[in-house]
Amino acid sequence: MRMKDKMKKLLIVESPTKARTIEKYLGGDYKVLATVGHIRDLPTNKMAVDFKNFEVEYVTDSKKKKVVDELVKASKSAKQILLASDPDREGEAISWHVKWILLNAKKPVDKKLISRVTFHEITKEAIGEALKKSREIDMDLVNAQQGRRVLDRVVGYSLSPILWKKVRRGLSAGRVQSVAVRLICEREKEIEAFKKEKYFSIYSELKKGGQKFSAELIKVDGKNIYKTDKIKLFDGEYSFTSSCFKTQNDVDGYIKNLEKVFLITKVLEREVSRLPLPAFTTSKLQQAASRKMGWSGKQTMSVAQKLYEKGLITYHRTDSVYLSEKVIGEFRKYIEKEFGQNYVVPKIRLYKNTAKNAQEAHEAIRPTNVSRPTIDDGDVRENKSYEIIWKRAVATQAAAAIMKNTTILFANGNGIFESKGVRMLFDGFLKITGDKHEDQVLPELKENEKVEGKKSWSVESETNPMPRYSDASLVSSLEKQGIGRPSTYAPIISTILLRQYIEREEGKFRPTVLGQATNEFLVKNFENILSLPFTAEMEETLDKVSLGKEDWKKMMKDFWKKFEKELKLAENKSERVKVETEKTGEKCPECKDGNLVIRLGRFGKFISCDRFPDCKYTKQYQEDAGFKCPECGADGVVRKTKTGRKFYGCSKYPTCKWAGWKKP
Repeated sequence: MRMKDKMKKLLIVESPTKARTIEKYLGGDYKVLATVGHIRDLPTNKMAVDFKNFEVEYVTDSKKKKVVDELVKASKSAKQILLASDPDREGEAISWHVKWILLNAKKPVDKKLISRVTFHEITKEAIGEALKKSREIDMDLVNAQQGRRVLDRVVGYSLSPILWKKVRRGLSAGRVQSVAVRLICEREKEIEAFKKEKYFSIYSELKKGGQKFSAELIKVDGKNIYKTDKIKLFDGEYSFTSSCFKTQNDVDGYIKNLEKVFLITKVLEREVSRLPLPAFTTSKLQQAASRKMGWSGKQTMSVAQKLYEKGLITYHRTDSVYLSEKVIGEFRKYIEKEFGQNYVVPKIRLYKNTAKNAQEAHEAIRPTNVSRPTIDDGDVRENKSYEIIWKRAVATQAAAAIMKNTTILFANGNGIFESKGVRMLFDGFLKITGDKHEDQVLPELKENEKVEGKKSWSVESETNPMPRYSDASLVSSLEKQGIGRPSTYAPIISTILLRQYIEREEGKFRPTVLGQATNEFLVKNFENILSLPFTAEMEETLDKVSLGKEDWKKMMKDFWKKFEKELKLAENKSERVKVETEKTGEKCPECKDGNLVIRLGRFGKFISCDRFPDCKYTKQYQEDAGFKCPECGADGVVRKTKTGRKFYGCSKYPTCKWAGWKKP
């Protein structure tokens, strides 16, 4: 063995991409290896938890034998071993497991050689600073990860066998995933129960000189024509609007009696400031990517992971909006240089964390190099993601946008009409974010002035129920309720989609019959662990564990004491829940007696005979798309990607290659 190899320092990270990036910065004194995620975990074939003392059995992943051998071999010749997995609970636990493997190898390394380092951005400067601040592994963070892992294992492995008996074989349940399914099922019930009502709005086109503008009727006989009603939902309140005009005859009669001249009764003008939003947290990035690009949480996090590993952004799993003083100074200098001093906010703008127990030491997601507003060495998705991260972070230190809002009230008979206009006085941070703001400039008008009414009309609308959850709104609701943490949002959604408890339809989630049946059983028999307050309380307890204020084993003992009783009761006394099947209206072509029904199998929906297992006839399910291809006119079809995401295409593919996420 060469002396040069003997004296190298060993740095262990999680990702091979990250390892390659870091090795370029550190040079020949360091060897950088990757664990490729977890290398030691609970076994999959048994509970592996002792319920008396909550001792846990861990096993080394058999697929990681080559990785483990490489780590052990490299550690023997290292003069220092630095564990540099991700700076969160999961990363702390990975470092702890790596340390255990190295200390329990055939020829264990000296534990004095092993220490922990963390960095939130992969830049030469940040890594250099991190290497100066090595420390011991934080067992409070490790215990918080163990607590979550064991809690989820106990719930999942205890509930699943009961679901097999009472609902359907092969089902599984998760602590937080089941709550997410419940949110979606409850929302579906609320949508089905909502009674739509028609209502009408009245508008008039007014004219002064050569300029035309519109006004909307807002009051009749001094009373507001619009009313806001609230519905109490499972996860909060939802407001919807209706008006006093319910029929076409009502509005036709009102419009007929309007006078030709409108009298201005009030002119209100005021300057308003619009402030930039804080830099992205994990959940806010997922919500923005869902709204702007239609991405799933899993897709968003995958792209962010690549940006982080390339050293382009800071760590992407964070619930903090904090930015360091150094970075704020860099942002301010950049804005002044590129846009001018008037575009820099005079006093440093700071934001407060609203997330429960946000990690103040962590930063929000931001670019590592402010002078790089775009990247040209990534794919299209990486470029888009980087751009919105850069704009949102840099804009935090830009001046507010100043607008002039004008509201004008007009009297006509017993009605009051309102017209609103806005004019941009100074674009401020909008210059950086590029957000569009439509100006609607009203003519100069004064109180007691009269304007001509050109025409009036009505618009028919319907009261709408609360919308189904999208990726963005589901993550927002989970975050608002204090459920889940930055690293868990994307896996929660991916898991319940994979288990076929929900399906995505034009970007919105709806429960499957299997999801509804499973949710019905769990809510009926395990209401406590599927409640929002209980789930949020468990998250708070895990946060206390991470701060050293709570013992995770005591937490588990308290939980198991109550949960064990509920399990026995559900197993012995609960009723079986039937998973309803949807009929196609066709007779079985094989046995002639049965009816064809739509079932949900391992690989999605399929059609079979309702006399199964006596009749084993099956065929592929093809959803009725209900549209014609916009390019060639052939029948449209519904297809799914490899990950199960639904999209629309042409039945004549590959002759016609039209496809889209939304139904034409």
